[in-house]
Amino acid sequence: MSEATAAPETLDDEAVLLVGHGSRREKSNEQVRELAGALESRLRLPVDAAFLELASPAIDEAIAGLAPTVSRVTVVHLSLFAASHVKNDVPLAVQQARSRHPDLTIRNGAHLGIHPALVDLLDDRVAAVEAEMDADRETDDVAVVLCGRGSSDPDANADVHKLARLLYEGREFSRVDATFIGVTEPDLPTTLHDVAKHRPDTVVVLPYMLGDGVLTERIRERTREFDDEYPYVSAAPGDPLGTDDRLLDVLGDRWQEARTESVDMSCDTCKYKVELDGYEEDTGGARAMLRALTHQASHADRENVDDDPHVHDAPEKHVAVCTNQTCAADGAPAVLERLRQAARDSEECDARITRSSCLGRCGDGPMVAVYPDGVWYGGLDSADADRIVSSHLDRDRIVGDLVDQTL
Repeated sequence: MSEATAAPETLDDEAVLLVGHGSRREKSNEQVRELAGALESRLRLPVDAAFLELASPAIDEAIAGLAPTVSRVTVVHLSLFAASHVKNDVPLAVQQARSRHPDLTIRNGAHLGIHPALVDLLDDRVAAVEAEMDADRETDDVAVVLCGRGSSDPDANADVHKLARLLYEGREFSRVDATFIGVTEPDLPTTLHDVAKHRPDTVVVLPYMLGDGVLTERIRERTREFDDEYPYVSAAPGDPLGTDDRLLDVLGDRWQEARTESVDMSCDTCKYKVELDGYEEDTGGARAMLRALTHQASHADRENVDDDPHVHDAPEKHVAVCTNQTCAADGAPAVLERLRQAARDSEECDARITRSSCLGRCGDGPMVAVYPDGVWYGGLDSADADRIVSSHLDRDRIVGDLVDQTL
């Protein structure tokens, strides 16, 4: 059937995969599954839950379970901001699933991000705290502190500040400050101390998190400590986002963007794509991939404690073969297939071999990157694949004349 006469896509042949982070607290994992069930009722198509780590099923397991029943899977992120999991780990898992299920169309959506429904939800969280405060205390001057988890990604941290500003605009709060419970600054105790200098009547601390876990409890503790230290200010914490229906509104929008291929990411402020002061070492798709693979392996290699469902046997090496347009034209598919065949034939090779998007060396390919060694081979043909397997993957001997660069 030609493209012009192809039958339109229907919802009956599509499933959604809602990807959460995963937690050792089963209550948090159940929240993800609860949202998946509610989203299924909202969209009227199958919605399964999957997890990045610490819970099951993993993304690849969930997609493998859906593959026999549908022809399309749309991945929707249950992540508040676009940090490493959104930019690296989920795309890597999706790319690996595409290689394992070539007949399945897998579309990858965006994170929850900044959305008017989330701003309204935060406003309601403040109102709920105010309603519970002492009715005899003057509360005309209300300050809000929006507390995020904190990230090593400046783009994600910047969005916390943007969300705080949107919550402030058009409302009668005396101020709305962004802060973090870990990883970056300003931290919550410092922010609360600064807010106290302005002597508001009330301080509402909002944990900007989905579930009620370790970090939300830490935020409550810091808020109680602040309330005791500053008797002239009445301070109380709000609830996390939970499973409010407005989350479903946002998830529905992100699903629609993904299935219509209209996902819009913040590439202009992505530390993996542009050089930002202090993050120069992160620039480049290859380093993003290396970070994702290292993160994946670090969890896989942990000892099995308390039957942690995320633990699995990690391969000794991961081989990424660029199959982007230029490398593909130069013969990358043949190199990929020969690498896989040689690895299957070898009794020594312990490696996972997958496709990769562009590695930024267009014109020097086909490119093959071997991790965690950080060795890149370039200008390859299918005959070179046997040498890479027999020498590097089997015996840890780098094939020097094929090396393009090392990281």
